[in-house]
Amino acid sequence: MIIEDNVINEIEINKSKFITYIYKVKTLKEINEYLEKLKKDYKDATHICYAYKIDNTIKFNDDNEPVGTAGIPILEVLNKNNLNYVACFVIRYFGGIKLGSGGLIRAYSNSTSECLKKTKIKKLEKLFKIKLTISYQENKLLEKIIKNENIKEKDYQENITYILTINQNIKEKIDKLKINYKILDDNYF
Repeated sequence: MIIEDNVINEIEINKSKFITYIYKVKTLKEINEYLEKLKKDYKDATHICYAYKIDNTIKFNDDNEPVGTAGIPILEVLNKNNLNYVACFVIRYFGGIKLGSGGLIRAYSNSTSECLKKTKIKKLEKLFKIKLTISYQENKLLEKIIKNENIKEKDYQENITYILTINQNIKEKIDKLKINYKILDDNYF
């Protein structure tokens, strides 16, 4: 499963402010960029805790909260929703009242859960962004297959060049037609 949109939410628990960001991500580089931006934007925050999952790459960080009270609860919410290609950051401003281990676990879990309510969760479908060039004669066959697909660009010259996103099913149909194409991105959703 994957989130449809990046979202932000803020809650207050016993005078501590929890600002949660959840992002759809493809790479570790993206995650690091988000983290650096949040550290810059919230340099006065007490903690910036997070968890992320990209396929089998999973990481969480408590950012000096007691061990197991922030990153793991965030990750557990992501796992309960079967999410992938997702990063969740929770920024905490300490409000002066200690929450204790149980309170912190609930606070980070609730922050993540509340933020997730602001986006739709949908089935993850891997798409391929491809480029292909075909003759005008072949185009009729191709258009029957891709009529409902997401055509990004279409250029009419001596031949027709398409840039489009296709799912695995459409890719197999194009392969059967023996139409040559170049995969521009195979980690596209």
